[in-house]
Amino acid sequence: MVKIQSIYRYPVKGLSAEPLPRVTLAPGATVPGDRLYAIENGPSGFDPVKRPYLAKSQFLMLMKNERLAGLHSAFDQASHTLTLTDGEREVRGDLDTPAGRAAIEQYFGAAFAGELRGPPKILHAPGHSFSDVARKVVSIINLASVSAIENLVGATVNPLRFRGNVYVEGWPAWSELDLVGKAILIGREARLKIVKRTVRCAATNVDPETARRDLNIPKALVQSLGHADCGVYAEVVEGGEIAAGDIVEIT
Repeated sequence: MVKIQSIYRYPVKGLSAEPLPRVTLAPGATVPGDRLYAIENGPSGFDPVKRPYLAKSQFLMLMKNERLAGLHSAFDQASHTLTLTDGEREVRGDLDTPAGRAAIEQYFGAAFAGELRGPPKILHAPGHSFSDVARKVVSIINLASVSAIENLVGATVNPLRFRGNVYVEGWPAWSELDLVGKAILIGREARLKIVKRTVRCAATNVDPETARRDLNIPKALVQSLGHADCGVYAEVVEGGEIAAGDIVEIT
């Protein structure tokens, strides 16, 4: 039996995951609240009206800024409030107000001064997702593939290194990579089409709990399998509620 083990969202690109017991997917949309915001690392030219896709190199990101993993973030979507906990220090700001954004920007300006190409800025545009891909997608991780990676690197691998939205158990390792072009049904209503394999970058080398860059997962994948793929992206075709424990069927 194949089922959802867990669901996550990442309200701010590069910051910590938030678990969701259940969520309602809408056609053509991401997991609600996922990658709503990004932290601009110097001027990027982002236009909130045109909402262009920008490469992740324009933002603070785990691939280059592993210290982000040392922060604990919590986002209250109702009040737009982001809370950052850095050791004993706590910073809070309403991202819907100039003052609230400024408080968060000032924190990153000081804490990440040596890693910035210019003043950090909170970016947001209604309906826009700061995903690593231009399409609005749901990221799916096969937990058996994560276990296979543990065997390749000889170490425990936290699945959150892969920053997925939906973690699935019950598929054979790497079988998700053969699902591109196929549809899956989650629960009773939500139907998704697998559109792309997920190519892994150096962000997966960072432990999400210790913030240490302690593994080289893309290199291990390429050396052993000839590719750096783990997980897939899917587009929501028919919406509906999904929850941890829901059955996943290939249709």
